[in-house]
Amino acid sequence: MTLNLAGQFRALAMAVAVGLAAAPAAYAADAAIPTTPEAGSFKIGIEPWLGYGQWHVADAKGLFKTNGLSDVQIVNFAEDKDINAALASGQLDAANIATHTAMGMVAAGLPVKIVLLLDVSMTADAIVAGKEVTSIADLKGKQVAFEEGTTSDILLKYALARNGMSVADIQPVPMPAADAGGALIAGRVPVAVTYEPYLTVAMAQNKDVKLLFTAGEDPGLISDVLVVRDEVIKSRPGQVLAMIKSWDAALKDYNADTPGGRAIIAKAVGSDVKDLNTAFDGVRYYSLAENKTALTGEFTTKTFADVEAAAKNAKLLQADVTPEQMIDPSFVKAAQ
Repeated sequence: MTLNLAGQFRALAMAVAVGLAAAPAAYAADAAIPTTPEAGSFKIGIEPWLGYGQWHVADAKGLFKTNGLSDVQIVNFAEDKDINAALASGQLDAANIATHTAMGMVAAGLPVKIVLLLDVSMTADAIVAGKEVTSIADLKGKQVAFEEGTTSDILLKYALARNGMSVADIQPVPMPAADAGGALIAGRVPVAVTYEPYLTVAMAQNKDVKLLFTAGEDPGLISDVLVVRDEVIKSRPGQVLAMIKSWDAALKDYNADTPGGRAIIAKAVGSDVKDLNTAFDGVRYYSLAENKTALTGEFTTKTFADVEAAAKNAKLLQADVTPEQMIDPSFVKAAQ
């Protein structure tokens, strides 16, 4: 889902004006965040991934207006590079991106902060194999199909490292994640790394195909966050707070009427809900209450380091970043 970002972010950072690069830091911890949103629009970038789906629920159910936001514009993008460029140039106020993508932005000097953990992949990203492969150790010397520079790359290299191996121990077969499962089914490779709905398709077409290693082995390794530009955090904190409240309200609505919520999300991402049920089951959405714990707890103390190490191992991150640089928990703390 994510392209190789190192060079891309270097270019974006050079293109961002000096004033933007020097934008103010996170909202002051001792400042009172307005409970009434500032006037004006709020533009949020999104891609057709169900992990971002609660924004669509919020829109469909009128929850933005319930929380005082008069004009939330959900701007759709087809590719990561476009949403990243729009955020960097100030065309967006916020964006939904993978955690390792946010790290790449901050490492490149782009002034954004994580204000909300949206979702983590549990079984929606996985290494799959036929019956002859029963463990990660069995990957040694075998061909593995995966998309380089993506979440699949991160998951594979994390699994290898956890088993004392590296990519040098396998035969990489680079290809899009959308094609990797098909290559496994066709017998062109014995192992593939991909994500939903391709996992479900592969296992439905060949009963010998199984999940070998999932993102749920380290919850948060494959995760998505809401990032907001520092300038917006300073100038429109009330809007940011209202957006977080809207996400939580949408998730409560979704939990109360999951079939209805899934139908809204499936329509928004352009899929039939019947084709996404397994994918939905493999994703865990994070509530406001869970964010209050996660952003000052395990996500900061453990998951962040795991994602950073995996991103570096996959050559998606070229410099160190810290939770203190990247995470602003003040909004989830203030939200009721």
